[in-house]
Amino acid sequence: MDGTYERRIAIADNEKARDLFGLADVHLQVIEGAFPIKVVPRGNEIILQGPEESVEQVYRLFERLIAVQNRGARISERDVRYAVRLATEGEEKPLEDALGDVIVTTHRGKQIRTKTLGQKEYVDDIRRSGVTFGIGPAGTGKTYLAMALAIAAFKNKEVNRIILTRPAVEAGEKLGFLPGDMQQKVDPYLRPLYDAMFDIMGMDSFERYLEKGQIEVAPLAFMRGRTLDDSFIVLDEAQNTTPEQMKMFLTRLGFGSKAVVTGDITQVDLPEGAKSGLVEVQRILGGVEGVAFCYLTERDIVRHDLVQRIIKAYEAHTPPPKPFAQLRPKG
Repeated sequence: MDGTYERRIAIADNEKARDLFGLADVHLQVIEGAFPIKVVPRGNEIILQGPEESVEQVYRLFERLIAVQNRGARISERDVRYAVRLATEGEEKPLEDALGDVIVTTHRGKQIRTKTLGQKEYVDDIRRSGVTFGIGPAGTGKTYLAMALAIAAFKNKEVNRIILTRPAVEAGEKLGFLPGDMQQKVDPYLRPLYDAMFDIMGMDSFERYLEKGQIEVAPLAFMRGRTLDDSFIVLDEAQNTTPEQMKMFLTRLGFGSKAVVTGDITQVDLPEGAKSGLVEVQRILGGVEGVAFCYLTERDIVRHDLVQRIIKAYEAHTPPPKPFAQLRPKG
């Protein structure tokens, strides 16, 4: 490239260089495809060539990825694509704050960490609040991160038990007409929670704690009449609660407990005309001390890129309900 601007980036060692470059230099290809520059790997060095403004932009992008590495995190293609998207949108907040926050390590040794700035904000809200509402579309990690934080709190002996619950919405079939006993009837509704716990804790540990009563997975109706002390409680799919069910759940909170309520207010499966407790609670609890509302968006989706495009297409045709008065606006 004649008349081009050039900058060089030195990488600390071979292992970090391989991690930063990606398998067969795929990370560099992603970056090169997003900017009008050439990215040349040479040993433990990266050479950037192209228009000065673009080269400087990519240079800062690499600085942010290296900062993530310095926090002990591995760089994935998803991380690189997220960093590229932020850079092209002009968002240059410290990426290491989001991608370097390790919540817990799974039984297989995999680090569970936040993957977007929105997820980092959500995790911070959970850590500092007694009740946190995580509202956003599928794939934003609302439930998985809440469960990871619950397991971390349990391992650190901050709580004595974990309680996971969901409303058992009858999608066209009455529970009474389904085969099996009550546990067999409700298991299909709770299966996603079991799957996430297996993934993080391992089946043996999960079943051991389940038998001891230190982990409980149950339909929301089973929470009625109880007071839940020293517990980390996660209510999933809360858009399918009625206002009465939501009030019942929130008033179960006991001493030493923390609750996280997750849901997508664009995916309500309640009968037509029924009000969603998750929609109503935004109006009722906005501004209550100790209660946080965190709104995740398509920018926080960490599933396949196609999921983001599908959600954007649906939003273009059916605008989602707006949060009440844009509660707790994020600065």
